[in-house]
Amino acid sequence: MTARSSRMLLTAGAFLAGLVVCFGAVLIVTGQLSAPVAQQIAAIGGRFKLVDQDGNQVTDKDMKGRPFLVFFGFTHCPDVCPTTLFEVSEILRALGPDADRTRALFITVDPERDTPAVMKDYLSSFDPHLSGLTGDAAAVAAVAKAYRVYFKKVPLDQGGYTMDHTAIVYLMDKQGRFVAPFSLKRTTEAAAADLRRHL
Repeated sequence: MTARSSRMLLTAGAFLAGLVVCFGAVLIVTGQLSAPVAQQIAAIGGRFKLVDQDGNQVTDKDMKGRPFLVFFGFTHCPDVCPTTLFEVSEILRALGPDADRTRALFITVDPERDTPAVMKDYLSSFDPHLSGLTGDAAAVAAVAKAYRVYFKKVPLDQGGYTMDHTAIVYLMDKQGRFVAPFSLKRTTEAAAADLRRHL
């Protein structure tokens, strides 16, 4: 193959690669490639049936009409869970009366220990708009799967166990659809303003 032929092949290849990139960009801009992303977003959240800290049954249908935050954790969590719940509590307090128009759910990944009574005692230190949800192992596993949450029991050297789990706060809209991970790495006022936009 001559040098001229090689240059022609390289030029043709670069032209074709450019066409592919341009075509992909056109599809993205016109919304032709939005379906997979929409499917991924729709895949977070869904139906659930759990019990709150007062022993009342709570389902996904009870959330309709108000935006809500969801966080998975457990009451024996040493740091991440109480810190997150404190920050969410501060955001709810910053909302003032508007806090009545939203919800915040703390769903346990440790139903073995986190009974409604345990959840009620634990949440007494946080904002009253926070609901603690628990249930049997199957119900908890089902809601964790719906929210794509990872959790695993981890034995401790001295006996007992802790829980390894996803530590994301999910923002859901009034229809129970996933909006985005809700960032706590900003001022309380900025986070409250963001949540207020979805009321």
